[in-house]
Amino acid sequence: MRELLPDIERWQAGGEKVAVATVVATRRSAPRPVGSKLAVSERGELAGSVSGGCVEGDVYVAAQEVLSGGEPRLITYGITDDMALGVGLPCGGEIDVFVEPFHELPEQGVVITVIAGAGVGEKLEDEALAESALRRGRSHVIELGDRTVFADVFAPPPRLFVYGAVDTADALCAAAKILGWRTIVADARARFATPERLPNADEILLLWPEEAMELVRPDFATAIVVLTHDDKFDLPLLQTALASDAFYVGALGSRKNQARRNDLLREAGVSDDDIERIAGPSGLDIGADSPAETALSMLSEMLAVRAGRSGGRLKEAKTRIHAERVA
Repeated sequence: MRELLPDIERWQAGGEKVAVATVVATRRSAPRPVGSKLAVSERGELAGSVSGGCVEGDVYVAAQEVLSGGEPRLITYGITDDMALGVGLPCGGEIDVFVEPFHELPEQGVVITVIAGAGVGEKLEDEALAESALRRGRSHVIELGDRTVFADVFAPPPRLFVYGAVDTADALCAAAKILGWRTIVADARARFATPERLPNADEILLLWPEEAMELVRPDFATAIVVLTHDDKFDLPLLQTALASDAFYVGALGSRKNQARRNDLLREAGVSDDDIERIAGPSGLDIGADSPAETALSMLSEMLAVRAGRSGGRLKEAKTRIHAERVA
């Protein structure tokens, strides 16, 4: 959405009203993901996209009607096979698009809009819903009794914090950056924590575990991985990580070493419930061998945990492939 702001601001500076259409749900194959937006000016200029072109014409008409005083509206489009092929899809799908006047966006936070039921277009102030949406990290539809609302999430990208400046650390950073995540690597060993060894890290910290955690201050949008295989680093880092709100805490090591380390954590006073949070050995079972494959395995598990998924094969999954409506 933020890439549309220069156009929107230009239109508004010229005295024009602006409507915005947002993809709030998708089913089957869809041209654009949930949260995609098309902005329409009063004079008919367009910015952004909700379908790659196949339904933009109809959305434009709906936006002009809203700008002329019409009510905000939720429109469902079936993307036919012919339309889908026109935007590079192998099959059709269905999308829900909500059209409304443009509202100012927060720098960070959640905008909750009623898209069906009583009070369509109304903005809700609900701290619990907003916090839940921020933790989920992506825009989504929520059913609230006889009303349907759309939680539009505006949040900074997740952070990946890696302790242990080994080769897998840089592979993790390279993979995470493809997703737009911010990457931080820390190590107390100066010969390891160097820009030459970690060219893909956004930030490198030459600090002991407690110092690094105090500086990073992990939150619910932070994933933490420990790669050092050294108790003097692993144990304090895991203790502080488990006391944080990080959505993922992972550690490399064999099952035997994981069990030994977990016993040491228990002796240090860490509860079994907290120890259960550790993804160790970290990653999904994909037969990873090289540092790059290991990084892919670990990052895939982080994504699954963040989305509340098991990380199994899609062909065997009982849930929808993409984000579903939540209660």
